[in-house]
Amino acid sequence: GLQDNHISGQLPTEIGNMSNLQNLNLSNNDFTGEIPSSFGQLPTLQYLVLKNNNLSGEIPPSIARISTLIEVDLSSNNLTGKIPEALFERPEYNFTGNKLDCGSNLQRPCAFTLISNSGASRSIIGVLIGSIGGTVLVACLLFLLWKVRGLRYSKDIFVDVSGEDDRKISFGQLKRFSWRELQLATDDFSEKNVLGQGGFGKVYKGVLGDKTKVAIKRLTDYHSPGGEAAFLREVEMISVAVHRNLLRLIGFCIASSERLLVYPYMQNLSVAYRLRELKPGEKGLDWPTRKHVAFGAARGLEYLHEHCNPKIIHRDLKAANILLDEDFEAVVGDFGLAKLVDAKKTHVTTQVRGTMGHIAPEYLSTGRSSEKTDVFGYGIMLLELVTGQRAIDFSRLEEEDDVLLLDHVKKLQREKSLDVIVDRNLKQNYDPKEVEAVIQVALLCTQTSPEDRPKMAEVVRMLEGEGLAERWEEWQQLEVIRREEYATLPRRFQWNEDSTYNQEAMELSEAR
Repeated sequence: GLQDNHISGQLPTEIGNMSNLQNLNLSNNDFTGEIPSSFGQLPTLQYLVLKNNNLSGEIPPSIARISTLIEVDLSSNNLTGKIPEALFERPEYNFTGNKLDCGSNLQRPCAFTLISNSGASRSIIGVLIGSIGGTVLVACLLFLLWKVRGLRYSKDIFVDVSGEDDRKISFGQLKRFSWRELQLATDDFSEKNVLGQGGFGKVYKGVLGDKTKVAIKRLTDYHSPGGEAAFLREVEMISVAVHRNLLRLIGFCIASSERLLVYPYMQNLSVAYRLRELKPGEKGLDWPTRKHVAFGAARGLEYLHEHCNPKIIHRDLKAANILLDEDFEAVVGDFGLAKLVDAKKTHVTTQVRGTMGHIAPEYLSTGRSSEKTDVFGYGIMLLELVTGQRAIDFSRLEEEDDVLLLDHVKKLQREKSLDVIVDRNLKQNYDPKEVEAVIQVALLCTQTSPEDRPKMAEVVRMLEGEGLAERWEEWQQLEVIRREEYATLPRRFQWNEDSTYNQEAMELSEAR
């Protein structure tokens, strides 16, 4: 569909002239500017979904006058001002992730649904057109989007029209670089340009011939099964994983003896760097930025879990893999450990990969992973954001037995001493209630049982304050039981600080 295509520019006002339009879904793109008031002229519109864009301004009052509207989802934008009263009367609405007049402190919730399975009755296409004149309307909409100044597409567009054959319209593809291009860009892969080293090779800073700064991942071990699989996996996944909070793959290189991946260079490096590896004079992360990073990473993960088919499991989420662009926007990176999971499967049974302290207990002990594995890793990352500490810290052994950051925070939570865990680099410049809420979300995400953990879509809502109080009360009531269960989990390994863990998982009875 037209959603999930990294389309930028302003929304065309001419869409308001498409009188037979029933479903307008342009979510998960990069649209900017205001929502055109002409959208209120769509007499048969039932579903308006513009979530996960960069739209600003107020919601046009004209939209509230569309009598046929069933669902309106404008979440995760930069909208401000008053929400038209009539929109609160729709069967389903979502305004979270904006600066609008709704939320726990006001009388109106930011999200509501009266429909248990509304998606089942809708087509999965981005724009569902009525049977009369459907093909013509789709063609018109594509033409309007194409002619908007500054609009760009970064991957294939698929448009499905009820009763018509599938049509594929290609607007762009990954670039295939030559070995020589990347050799020149990195000064012959000089050690002074090394940004870091992951499980499959080094990452270099480079400058292309057009002066574009890039990060080049050199998979020097591609002959091994893991290295080759990682390369093929990342190239494949980019066709489905395009989101402003996910690291975008620019291109790749296949040489006789090596494989390389090319990404945009992230000017502010990673969250881990900004928390623990700053050089004198460099800027750290203040509390508002940390909170913004938490939101961005959550939205990126939500996209991987909910909007990719098959879904994508990251499997090594941590502060070191949350990158920061020039505006300190969170960008989830390093899909080298990610796994494409068929929608019909709830786990994978190949290898356990990840970083100690970040791995969910069920994944470590059985090899089973799902999106809830990532939720656990995200919760640990939240604790890193709040404390500035590593997931495993042996220096704590001098005073206590809690090597794991999670155990340390739980202990302080029981003692009602969370104030001592907040990163000293914040110098008391934070909102204690906001910090407490983030820690509560983190502890909900890191529950021992994956079934008890929230989905990333729920996490986003809880960060907004929706439903957190209820979930937290339940957590407190059951924590004693969970703590006893966690103590019985097998621990058959030696702790290595931030070490990568790669264990052949046990054989499982389910089909592989």
